[in-house]
Amino acid sequence: MMLDAIIRLSLRQKLLMLLAALALAAWGANAFRKLPIDAFPDVAPVQVLIAMRAPGLTPEELESRVTAPIEIAVRGVPNLVNIRSTTRYSTALMTFEFAEGVDIYWARAQVNERLAGVMDQLPPGATGGLAPIVTPLADVLMFTIVGGNLTPTEQRSLVDWTIRPALRGLKGVADVNVVGGFARTFEVAPSPAAMAARGITVGMLTQALANNNRNDGAGRVEAGEEVLLVRGEGRLRSIDDIGSVVVASRPTGVVRVSDVATVRNGSLARNGVVTRNGEGEAVWGVVLGLRGADARTVVDGVKDRFKELAPQLPAGATISIFYDRSDLIGHAVWTVEKVLLEAIALVVVLLLMFLGNLRAAVVVSLMLPLAALATFGIMRWWGLSANIMSLGGLAIAIGLLVDFAVVVVENVEHRLVHMAKADFATRTKLTFEAAREVAQPLVSGAAIIIMVFLPLLSLEGLEGRLFAPVALTIAFALTSALILALTVIPVLSALILRAGGSDEPWLVRKLSAFYEPLLERALLKPRVVGVAVAIAFVATVAAGSTIGQTFMPVMDEGTPVITVRTQPTVGIETTADINMRIQRQIMEAVPEVSQIMARAGSDELGIDPVGLNETDMFLTLKPKDQWRAPSHDWLEGELRKALDVIPGISFALSQPIDMRVQEMIIGARGDVVVKVFGHDIDELNRIAGDIAGVMRKIKGSQDVFALKNDGMRYLTVQVDRLAAGRVGLNAADIQEALRVWVDGQQAGILIEGQVRTPLVVRGEPTARKSAVDFARVPIVTPDGKVLELSQVARIQAEDGPVQVIREQTQRFGTILSNVVDRDLVGFVDEAKAAVARDVKMPAGYTLEWGGQFQNQQRAAARLAIVVPLALGLIFLLLYMSFGSIRQSVLVFCNVPFAAIGGVLGLKLSREFLSVPASVGFIALIGIAVLNGVVLISYINKLIDEGAAASVRQAVQDGARRRMRPVVLTALIASLGLVPFLFAEGPGSEIQRPLAIVVIGGLISATILTLVLLPILYDRFGVSAEVRARLAKTEAQGVAPQRAAAAH
Repeated sequence: MMLDAIIRLSLRQKLLMLLAALALAAWGANAFRKLPIDAFPDVAPVQVLIAMRAPGLTPEELESRVTAPIEIAVRGVPNLVNIRSTTRYSTALMTFEFAEGVDIYWARAQVNERLAGVMDQLPPGATGGLAPIVTPLADVLMFTIVGGNLTPTEQRSLVDWTIRPALRGLKGVADVNVVGGFARTFEVAPSPAAMAARGITVGMLTQALANNNRNDGAGRVEAGEEVLLVRGEGRLRSIDDIGSVVVASRPTGVVRVSDVATVRNGSLARNGVVTRNGEGEAVWGVVLGLRGADARTVVDGVKDRFKELAPQLPAGATISIFYDRSDLIGHAVWTVEKVLLEAIALVVVLLLMFLGNLRAAVVVSLMLPLAALATFGIMRWWGLSANIMSLGGLAIAIGLLVDFAVVVVENVEHRLVHMAKADFATRTKLTFEAAREVAQPLVSGAAIIIMVFLPLLSLEGLEGRLFAPVALTIAFALTSALILALTVIPVLSALILRAGGSDEPWLVRKLSAFYEPLLERALLKPRVVGVAVAIAFVATVAAGSTIGQTFMPVMDEGTPVITVRTQPTVGIETTADINMRIQRQIMEAVPEVSQIMARAGSDELGIDPVGLNETDMFLTLKPKDQWRAPSHDWLEGELRKALDVIPGISFALSQPIDMRVQEMIIGARGDVVVKVFGHDIDELNRIAGDIAGVMRKIKGSQDVFALKNDGMRYLTVQVDRLAAGRVGLNAADIQEALRVWVDGQQAGILIEGQVRTPLVVRGEPTARKSAVDFARVPIVTPDGKVLELSQVARIQAEDGPVQVIREQTQRFGTILSNVVDRDLVGFVDEAKAAVARDVKMPAGYTLEWGGQFQNQQRAAARLAIVVPLALGLIFLLLYMSFGSIRQSVLVFCNVPFAAIGGVLGLKLSREFLSVPASVGFIALIGIAVLNGVVLISYINKLIDEGAAASVRQAVQDGARRRMRPVVLTALIASLGLVPFLFAEGPGSEIQRPLAIVVIGGLISATILTLVLLPILYDRFGVSAEVRARLAKTEAQGVAPQRAAAAH
């Protein structure tokens, strides 16, 4: 056989095998050193984002003229699975999600091609394009400018033109997003009276500025033997240059810009504002990491660049980092690494106690570092990062890794213990025989375990991207351990193990002394055992029906984020004032908070288009030893108390990564996200409000909020075409004038070194103070007259949408809710019933229940299909191994036995059935089946070799002999996960339910494997023909004397 050949070759080439093991360790160590490290695996789907800006356009206007045409154009791209868009005042963000496995660059090229084809259909002034390739984990570092007495304008210029260019060239940095401060401009403020007196219109002024702000080349001129390059210079460089531009020439002289307008330093119209600690405005910089980049390396590179930039900053100014992903990465990875180290220490101690032989324990223990390093090497080759999920998979596999080595070493030791002395050649021969005997069961066991975890690779969406690394890491570790168990471990056994010694250490003898009488009594009274097991199973079913279901436990990232929402009509100055009051309130009431950065409105890149009424506050906390009570639940309660006293706001608490994952993958933030699909915005808002009211009454609801699509106040300007036409104006002239007097109109760029400053024509701020002032906006006619806006247009205040959100090109409204102190599925079931009973749904309007609940339902539905298929494949593999349906069924009896302890563990610990707990049950299936295979295979061997006079004797002898490896496997797997029960830190919340299920399940599975399975085999394990043959052999008195030796 091939396995025999592999073992024989390894034992013949011992030196080569040892050198190969050292090379493997060096390869793995080098791979671990270079392995990308992050807190989470890359959970982002294949998404292409388009961010568009159209200054001055309202949400509905922007939706119809920009969003809809782009969505329709892109809709035909192959493998496009979802379209989502958010359209607000002057900004639109469209998200196009592609099927798993689609190349992101191919997808971007396809979307960009469709976008280019539709750009000429968009309104004048519409700009934008593809956003950077970002993921929910892209925000790797956030910073602000502190000290130096810098104004918000100076802070923004420092970030825009000193810090941002320096960071964008770093490896792994996609871009630097900026919010807050004032983006400096050169502002031309026209004077209506002066313009009218000289017959100058806004269009003439803008055109003159644009035409007089350019440099150009004309070619070459020969000058003798030289060639001179001709350069035409006409670019504006300063305020004086702008003022001296000639707008028109009159018989009385030229009209310059300074004659009809004031030229000064100004700022662009703002869509966002940032405040710090309630003290004043600030600037917020976000370093975005490229997809697939090593976050820790990126952060380290950014920090080094900050040190280089320090001498270039104004005196007293410093760059202050208030969110650093590397802190979370360090804490999260250390949580798992600490668990791994503790688990390895426990396993080594357990090996010494069970094997009773230091040499054997050393050989088995060497499997752990070798298999782990090999796993790291394969992970890097495959493209996996080291994170809490992949390292968690390695922690799950520790027991199984050791088990492969234990099986080989224990079998070799069993053969050597009966010899007084054995030279090297004899040890090599015995090692070969022992390893060959267990090779086939080892391969079958590895195949079973890997097959059990295959369902995790079939999960879709967020849960698939989270748990696929767990399955892959376990598969890599088991494959590595299997190869090592058949090559390196036999070589080490032949070199290190010695003849003689005790076959059973003290601990094993004590266990045997307890187990053998228990087994005999169980075999004599099978009905009692059966009734006890039946009662336990019924109790488990009853307990399981009361365990709630949820998607994932919430990981504590250490950086709370408070989302505050106010009225949609709030202005930018009011928003800043409200946020500063909230910041002061929190810092006074909760001294554990050392810093608060608050950001309202949209960002510069357009990838986060929120309104001014929505603020994200990032809290920096003091060390836990300075807290009044070291509990995050307590801290959250204190924050809620501080916020409850502030009138006119609603709020929700979240965390940075969790918030981004929900926004980018689900499209909204919340444990439960209800989407109401329909066309009429008013009706969508009515339904959303009714549903929110119903959900607030349901036990467990928290932070219930209906995202308002309406509530914005509009000043609608209806152009009177007749009145306008009489004075030589048209609608375009009036709309252009309006843009100038409100947000301003860009007329070019002034280049000052590397700084590019916009040149903007913008009216005096007096026209923007009130609706009455707005009606008096001056309009200059072509013949030089000045009219008020109200003379050529009707102006009226109206209510309108603050945003339009769409999915699959259909409008929808959103209701958000978090769930506390109860399970997610039970909450949604109750909410569905209440909404169906109390909320009237018009025809053509539909509901979709999403959020974390949708993830949980998708994962449960997929596992319900794939796990039975995997079990069927395992059954087929068992049948191929045993050649018996009845014995395959007996092995499968271990699966419900394992579930007993897992379910009771969840019930007693008050944990919910989550995806991590489901992964624990999957691991249990594999270990339980493996233990059943170990026991039944050995009993079959005794019967086939004639080493037992009866089935019962074979069962008793087999159970006694395999008690040690079965118990050892269970204890190692359990102890490998025990540190997760007591671990603290980011990620421990996710691993704890898994550990509870596995540990509880292994207790019940091991007991029932060693007690109930022998009873079942004794009653149903072999056919009547085999029993008859054994009875005949016993009657003839030819039972082999080897039966005694088997003890």
